[in-house]
Order: sequence, then C-alpha cells, then structure tokens
Amino acid sequence: MTNAPERLSKKNFTTIAVLIVSSFVVILNETIMNVALPVLMHEFNVTPDAIQWLSTIFMLTMAVVIPMTGFLLQRLSVRNVFVLAIGLFTLGTILAAAAPGLTVLLVARVIQACGTAIMMPLLMTTILHLVPAERRGVLMGNVSIVISVAPAIGPTLSGLILQYLSWRFMFIVIIPIAIAALVIGTSRLSTEVDGASTPLSAASVILAIPAFGGLVFGLSRLSAGVSPVNIGILVIALLCLAAFVFLQLRLQKEDKALLDLRPLNFKDFTLSLLLMMFAMISLFGVIILLPMFFTNVLGIETLTTGLIMLPGGLLMGIMAPMVGKLYDRVGARPLIVPGAIILLASLLGYALILDESTPIWLLVVLHLVMSLGLAFIFTPAFTTALNPLPHHLHSHGSALLSTLQQLAGAMGTALLVGVVASTTASRLASGSDQVTAAVDGFQPGFLIGAGCSVGIIIIGFLLGGKKDLVSLDAQPAAAEKH
Repeated sequence: MTNAPERLSKKNFTTIAVLIVSSFVVILNETIMNVALPVLMHEFNVTPDAIQWLSTIFMLTMAVVIPMTGFLLQRLSVRNVFVLAIGLFTLGTILAAAAPGLTVLLVARVIQACGTAIMMPLLMTTILHLVPAERRGVLMGNVSIVISVAPAIGPTLSGLILQYLSWRFMFIVIIPIAIAALVIGTSRLSTEVDGASTPLSAASVILAIPAFGGLVFGLSRLSAGVSPVNIGILVIALLCLAAFVFLQLRLQKEDKALLDLRPLNFKDFTLSLLLMMFAMISLFGVIILLPMFFTNVLGIETLTTGLIMLPGGLLMGIMAPMVGKLYDRVGARPLIVPGAIILLASLLGYALILDESTPIWLLVVLHLVMSLGLAFIFTPAFTTALNPLPHHLHSHGSALLSTLQQLAGAMGTALLVGVVASTTASRLASGSDQVTAAVDGFQPGFLIGAGCSVGIIIIGFLLGGKKDLVSLDAQPAAAEKH
C-alpha cells in the first residue's frame, strides 16, 4: 500500500468542493417539490393526479438517465460532463421559475432531472479517481451529506419559502448558486478524457427506458393500489430489464456496455449495494410517512412538519464527515452494525409509540435518533462499495449504485405508502374511527422499515473491518472476474 498524502492538492480540493456543492443543490431539488404540490394544484387548477406528475416525471427521468452516466463519464472529460449536468439543471430551473402553466413546468422538471441524474455519479467517480482508498472515508462523508441531508431538508426549505413567498422562489433562490457553480467549475475542472471511446449501444438505450423508467413508474403507481394495469407495467419493465442485463453481459466482454455489470463481481460492492437499498427504503419511506402522519393524524401544518424534521437532517450533515474519519480508521462493520441497531430502535419507536397524543418533542427526538443511525450507515456503505473497484469500473460502479438507490427509493415509497393505505382502509371497514384507523395504518409501514434495519445489521456483519480496509489497494485487480 502506498502512503497517502496528508491533504489533497489545491486543484483536487477545488474540483471536489465544486462538485459537492453542485450535487447538494441539484439533489435538494428532488424533494423540494413535495410540499408545494397542493399549492401548485390550486395555482394551475388541476387534479391531484395531474400535479403528482411533477414528482413522478422527475423520478422517471432520473431512473432512465442514471444508467447511461457510466458511458458518459468514460467518453467525456470531467469538465464537459459537469457543464452538461449543471447546464441542464440551470436551464430547467430557469424554465421552472418562469413556467406559465403545468405543461411547461413538467418539461422544466425533466430537464432538471437530466442534470441531477448525471451529477452524483460524476461526484463519486471523481472522488475515486483523485483520493487514495485509505482517505476516501472523509470525502465520502461529504457525499453522504448530499445523498441524505439534501432530500431531508428539501421539505423544510420549501415550507419556509411557501409560508412567505411565491412558489416560484423555490427555483429563483437556486438559480444564482447554479450559475456560480457553472462558472467556477467550467474554469477549474479537468479537460482530460479518462476512458476510451466506445460506440453507443442504441439497443441498450432503447431497453433502458422501459426497464428502469417502467420499474419506477410501476412502483409509484402501486402506492395507489394493485391493479392489472400496474402489474402489467411492472412485468413489461422486468422483461425489458432482463433483456437489458443479458445485452450488457454480452457487450461488456468487449468493453462496449452502456452499463458495465462487472462491479457486481466484487463481494463488498454487492453487499454494500444491498445494504444501501435497505437503507434507502427506510429513509425514503420515512421521509414520506412522517409528513403524512403529522398532517393526517396530528393535524400539523406544513411549515411545522419541515421544522420538526430539520434537526435530524442537520445532525446527519454534522455526523457524516466524522463518521468518514472513523471509517478511515476502523472500516465498515464497527460503524454500520451499531448504526443499524440505532435505526432499528427508532423505527420500532415510531411503530409502537406514535399516536394522536404524541408530543412534538418526542417526534423530534425519534427523528434525531433515526438520523444518527443513518449517519453511521451511509458513509461506510458508499465507501465500502466503491473502494474495491479498479479504475476502469469506477464510473460504472457509481452509476449502478445511483441507479439502484433510485429504484430502492421508489420501491420504499410504493411499499410503505401502499401498506399504510391498505391497512387504514381495512381498519375503517372494520368500524374504527378515522384517527384510530390512520394510527393503525402507519404502524406496519414503520415495522417494514424496522425489518430493513435487521437486513442492514446482517449485511453489516459480513462487511470488513480495518484490516480489510487497509488492504484494498494491495491487489486492486485480483478480485475482478471478467
């Protein structure tokens, strides 16, 4: 193992800082719209089903574009990929701020999502290229801030804006930051192309759209109920996904895959990927369930809901770099297992304690405990997944990780919301009053999240400690299977 330098060069530090700030801004935008949907429904005089497309179409676009980022990152320089990503995001944000109606706003969300989808794999791949394995924990801690904190504070920010300003300011306040990032990044990021030029597989692109987009769309529809149409969408998506995987396995033998699947041959990558999916199901499920509980059961207004969830988001942001430093010293297992136990305790608390009389201080405490558990999970999981990969698989590993996170988030939302809705309906049918039925409906949703925590604990024991961490660079290609 080579000795790592004590600190990054100024150029590399600037590169990573620009990408982290830019990624935080674009990921923040993913959840900022959720609170605004009722306001926009009234503004544009449309139905709830129509306004929901502002969130759905964003997820669909992300799901389709992310699998293609591995190919982009090998064909273009960091600067060109960054300009493409932040340029699309800025264009979409300006268009959204000026949108005269729902149709234009939907187009703007698609453009924003294209830029957002590219940013996270770009950030992770760049860190893998510039930072030695034994020092990646701290930097991946900052990535964890982007992944976990930005979605958590999105509703709080939008709640504050909507309380005092027009909905357009949700986009207006972001525009100067995005433009500044574009100017700084364009002048300072590398123009070197890292990978070899390979032809784009049109068949892969054609299959990726119904495969990944269909899965997210089908899962999002399941939250409203199971129907033959919804099941049909998922079946078609799974068939397209199977064809996509088969095609990638064939193309990757000649290094021509749109999304190279060889990172899955690395044990720690695959285990961490499964762990991250469990964590994202818990995180996104709770992000959706808690505001629903606050509104439907406790009658808490939107702004208060955002403020209740803000301390937990800030705690994750404070803890992430600290956990990253610990990871560089002790590895994954000593952090993930305690974190998952804390997460399990918090979700069991939600399931067993929450009712119509729950005080706000207890809600804040439970959310802080849950956020602490997640802080000990995300950074070690990210770093352990990507550390073992050889250089030429970094971009595809980042794309795989981001793709399956997106699918897991959609899966968690659909599963937990669907369970809550069906259980509540069942209790109402059996004669329970509205509040009691709602409380009973949320309990199994949180218990599913607790079950995911048990999965995280089991996988955490299978991951390495410090000994495995420090030996990652010794034989980087030994574990690869072609």
